[in-house]
Amino acid sequence: MKTLTLKNKFQTNATLLPNDFIDNYMVDANGEFVKVYLFLLRHLDDPCSSLTISTIADCLNNTENDILRAFRYWEKTGLLKVERDSDGKITCLELLKDPKKTSHCAPASPEPEAAQRMPDSGTSTRAPEFNAPRRQAVPIDEFRAQKEIKSLLFIAEQYLGKTLTHTEMETITYFYDTLHMSADLIEYLIESCVENGHKSIHYIQKVAFSWAESGIETVAQAKEQSLIYTRSCYAVLNAFGIKNRGPAASELDYIKKWSEEYAFSSDIIEEACRRTIMATHQPSFEYADSILTRWHNKDIRHLSDVSSLDEEYQKDRAAGRGAAKTRSATKNLNNFERRSYDMESLEEKLLNSN
Repeated sequence: MKTLTLKNKFQTNATLLPNDFIDNYMVDANGEFVKVYLFLLRHLDDPCSSLTISTIADCLNNTENDILRAFRYWEKTGLLKVERDSDGKITCLELLKDPKKTSHCAPASPEPEAAQRMPDSGTSTRAPEFNAPRRQAVPIDEFRAQKEIKSLLFIAEQYLGKTLTHTEMETITYFYDTLHMSADLIEYLIESCVENGHKSIHYIQKVAFSWAESGIETVAQAKEQSLIYTRSCYAVLNAFGIKNRGPAASELDYIKKWSEEYAFSSDIIEEACRRTIMATHQPSFEYADSILTRWHNKDIRHLSDVSSLDEEYQKDRAAGRGAAKTRSATKNLNNFERRSYDMESLEEKLLNSN
């Protein structure tokens, strides 16, 4: 393999990135978190810098919650110190030295006083030996997992605004150990549920299971699904003319059924909602569900399929009306009361009239 040649043509206006950061932190950190750290490092010595959470989010094309999540991550690693006021708002950020960087030379320990040479004795008194119990080394992966879980429990308490119960702690640990969700994903899971007004650990667990079944493994994937899900929800509400509120739990179940189980696109779902309003003159998730269930059973995939189904229905309806008219006419003829005439009497009357 050909050797690469690296040339240094940095300008004087540059940001110095410590090698310890690259060696010890960058590999384990989320890419978005690294961006935030580099951005802070860039503006560290800028006298004209006037940063806000909103400014950083706009510059990095992230949300403010993404920036705060990065702050918490670097705070956990010990590279960032975050100062807050009495209201919990961030007032100051301080980048700290690498806490993992330790000296390779152990300081010489002073000789115990009891082991020092006694004056005028010619002999020395040795301090009694004390064998401290050696602590069994913890594997680095296990140590990191314990640290991440401890941090997750602390973050969960901040979001939920209370001390976690034993069940809640076991559930969050289950996400990490059994579902193999990353610490970043679990934090985003809790954050998104709380932002949507759901602080119940049972609801959070339900969302976690849904993500696991859908194969969601990163925050980016979770955000994408959340965006699609949000669009579906509000598309239905708008089609029904429902304003100024989110969907209720039962309504969410219907929307999830249509978009996930039936795998309908939003335009088909909106069309069913429009037909529901035309038929019932009011929002009805039950009526819309009957339409979409029928379309699902007919293997409808596109709006063009709906149009074809409508044409087929109109033809069947027209044929049905024609058959009904024929049956009605035949019935009327059969029910017609025939009159009996006296032909000799009619003929006599005709002759007398002449």
